[in-house]
Amino acid sequence: FIAISRNMRTAFGMGVAVTFVTFCTAVINYVIYYGILVKDAPWCAADLTFLTFLVFIMMIAGFVQLVEMVLERFSPVLYHNLGIFLPLITVNCAILGVNLFMIDPDLKLGLVTTAAYGLGSGLGWLLAICLMAGIRQKLQHADIPRPLRGLGITVIVTGLMAMAFMGFTGMVDL
Repeated sequence: FIAISRNMRTAFGMGVAVTFVTFCTAVINYVIYYGILVKDAPWCAADLTFLTFLVFIMMIAGFVQLVEMVLERFSPVLYHNLGIFLPLITVNCAILGVNLFMIDPDLKLGLVTTAAYGLGSGLGWLLAICLMAGIRQKLQHADIPRPLRGLGITVIVTGLMAMAFMGFTGMVDL
């Protein structure tokens, strides 16, 4: 988040990639979880829920590889700008979190709700990283005290943004 948010174009590209991966893996993992992993699922009667983390992480990793190949083929500039950070989408906690929330028995999310949740979560991440990129570009011309320049002010802004986004908690009830 912090490394990619220096440039608006790169931040937007990464945000779109994370949104796409979050949405698609949430839907695919929903089908896998309720179609194969749960007890008495349509495609497997055995209880394989103990494999949930492993299956979800493997699906996310595989899907990120697919996105990486597509970006390399169709958008080499964005692929080059994202560089090493593109494979790091695989270990993005937000993506795994969305995939794990969808199977929370207290939420009882259906496929359509899971798809909407995945898309909304990805768009929220896109908004956050683009806002951060915009703020960082404005801060390049600001008079910031020397000890806070660079990473210091970036971490402070990230914390302030996190508190601002927490203000939206509970606005939409699933």
